[in-house]
Amino acid sequence: MAKGSVGLGAAVLVGTVLFGSAAFAQGAAPECGAIQKTLADRKALVARANAASTSKKKMTPQEACGLFGKLQANGAEGLKWITANKEWCSIPDSFAEGFKADHVKVSGIRTKICSAAAQATKMEAQARAQAQNGASSGLLGGPGLTGSFKLPQGAL
Repeated sequence: MAKGSVGLGAAVLVGTVLFGSAAFAQGAAPECGAIQKTLADRKALVARANAASTSKKKMTPQEACGLFGKLQANGAEGLKWITANKEWCSIPDSFAEGFKADHVKVSGIRTKICSAAAQATKMEAQARAQAQNGASSGLLGGPGLTGSFKLPQGAL
């Protein structure tokens, strides 16, 4: 993984299948439309992830972790609503199962991204600590070259 960037290509496909079937049971009861805000928020989060994966300026692992944290929280909220209103609002089983599968995928991706973010933060902290302690680092991260080098005397 390149320093300071996160590839989100495969991850951003998650959630895009759900929005085609979001128009279910609108007329059943006014509260059945309440899920639309959650789905719109989810669509916006997925769009942000898609934009980040295709732009030249990639997200840092910390930014990606935050984004997928919001996506996971959105999924938890959606699952809670779907579970509570599935029967009353006549939510199709395929929609509920698809949303749940999407949420599980997002949770797995978030775990991986946030682990990478934590590792990057740890490595940055170690590098700062070494720099503050006066440890000189050489070309390949070692102690560097020390001593003197004598140039040959005479005609070359």
